[in-house]
Parts: sequence; structure tokens; C-alpha cells
Amino acid sequence: MDDRNSTASRAAMVLVALTAWLGLGIQFYVTQTHPNLQEISAFQRGVRFFEFFTILTNLIVALSLTSALLARSTSIGRFCSRPSVQTAIAVYISLVGIVYNIVLQGLHEFTGAALVADFLTHDLVPLLYTIYWLILIRKGELNWKMPFAWTIYPLVYLPYVLIRGSSTGRYPYPFLDVGELGYGVVLINAVVLTIVFLVLGEFFVGADKIISRLRQVER
Repeated sequence: MDDRNSTASRAAMVLVALTAWLGLGIQFYVTQTHPNLQEISAFQRGVRFFEFFTILTNLIVALSLTSALLARSTSIGRFCSRPSVQTAIAVYISLVGIVYNIVLQGLHEFTGAALVADFLTHDLVPLLYTIYWLILIRKGELNWKMPFAWTIYPLVYLPYVLIRGSSTGRYPYPFLDVGELGYGVVLINAVVLTIVFLVLGEFFVGADKIISRLRQVER
């Protein structure tokens, strides 16, 4: 199955992209109108919006799918249509869902628009993109070394968060809170998350190879 030419694939891409954009839009609105953030400027609220790995990863999902849909003939469109890139994004957004539901869920009580944004960005987009990857992404083009390259994004995100946190005293996730945990514990947490990410990446590569073989047998 060629995902670039498949009607089903394009329909799925539209669905996931729209869901991601919707979740981002609602969350941006929530951030801009939150009563606890009104003492800072709209620009500062916008900067705070982009501090979260969840937001950045949902944005990657939305931008990559939109580029693959609307600019397929361009270099960025072709890049976003590569199975290796799509799989890396699947790993990123799956990690968002896994970490949130295992570690972070229940730490905050959401209502109204915030609850909708929370569900879309942490649950529905990860689920939809993983299903999209599983069924419609072209298989058989991955190798076991690729997950190591895919770690560039989370490993760039980590110092970004720590540097900002050192100046603001605010960290987006409790397991990265240097003020509460200290650099030693945060470093251990970062190493654990990196290992989890690599294991998850290798899992996707293994699934890719198994599905590819099964499809060859079916032919």
C-alpha cells in the first residue's frame, strides 16, 4: 500500500491533522484566558504555551501531516511523507500518551475547554496517529539504528526546558523540576525517559518489520 496515493490514508491524515490543530487551538485559548496567567502579557502566555513537550509534539503532528497533504511535491512535503519521519513522530506522540497516562494523569483537575484540550492532545491524537501509522504507513523501510537519531528532538527539548526553568523557576513537568528534585534526580529521570524512548522506538521498528513480512506473505 502506498500511503501517499491512498484515499484512506489521505482521509486519515486529514482527520488526525484536524484533531491536532483543534486540540492546539483550544489549549492556546485556555492558556491565553486562564485567570492565573492574567498577570503576565499575552506574549509571555504564548511562550509558556510552547514550553510543553505535549504541545510541541502535537504541533509536529499537525505540521507534518498538513505539509504532506498540502505540499506533497515540495521538499518539506516529501520529507514529512517518509516512513522513517512518520515513525519517529509516531514514537514521539505515543510517548506523550504513555507518559501522561502513567505518570501525569490526575495531577491536575480540568474542566470545560481545558478538559477537551487535555483529552485531544494527550489521548486522542496519540491514539489516532498510532492507528494511522499501524494501518496506513508504508512498511519495510526502517532499520534498528534509526531510533538513536530520533532521540535528537527529546534531547534538544531537555536543555531547553532546564535553561528556561533556571531563569523562571518554573518547569513544565514534575519529573524535570530541578527546584524540587535537584539536578541529580532530574538527570536520572532524563536518562530513564531516554531509555524508554529508545525501547519504544525499537518496538516500532520491530513492528514495522513484522507487518512488512506479513504483507509480503499475503501477496
